Amino acid sequence: MKLCFSVDALSSAGDQAWRLLEDGQHWRPCSFTETLQPGDARLTDREALQAWTGQRLKTDKELTLTTKGKPGMLDFFMRGIFAHAIIHRLSAAPLPDKEDLRLCIECSAPGTPWLIYIDLAGHFKALDTASTRIIGNLDIAVRGEIASAEEYTGPKAAGKEAYIDGLYHQFLAGWWEHLNSYRLAVFVPDNEKLEELEKIRQRIVEWQPELCES
Repeated sequence: MKLCFSVDALSSAGDQAWRLLEDGQHWRPCSFTETLQPGDARLTDREALQAWTGQRLKTDKELTLTTKGKPGMLDFFMRGIFAHAIIHRLSAAPLPDKEDLRLCIECSAPGTPWLIYIDLAGHFKALDTASTRIIGNLDIAVRGEIASAEEYTGPKAAGKEAYIDGLYHQFLAGWWEHLNSYRLAVFVPDNEKLEELEKIRQRIVEWQPELCES
């Protein structure tokens, strides 16, 4: 698996976006989540990427972006420009496996507020939301809902074929959206918005990684 990240800044209205350049200081106007261009910053170090994610920025009279620091919790309800981690896959993406999902559900004991998600490598994982953060977590490609009841987690849930089939369908659709949008932490779509499973599967199999110049 070969990938890197860009840092894109997006206005609160979604009508303006900028991308961090490789000098780590300057930005260029861009279309949000567009493909990599020569001179764009390409981050692979998670600590450096985490430092940028969620940063609040501002423009000066010359429309140059400068950082204002990470906001407090209430600041997220205010308008502004925020930095986002955008994934760029430079090698083929895997097709998540339904039995991997079943095993993940089976091993997630009821009583804990689990978040079932797909990581960047296409594996199903369970995150204990009582002790691990969700917001800004750079490992989450696709996320479901938080659940703790035995109808949704643990051996009983894993044995319900219709439940696993439906959940897998949702996650596969979310994985396709993740690949197509370059975004992290994509929510699984509602059942009524799902296309046929085989169509989604075929799109993932035929998906091509981003080609970019060094």
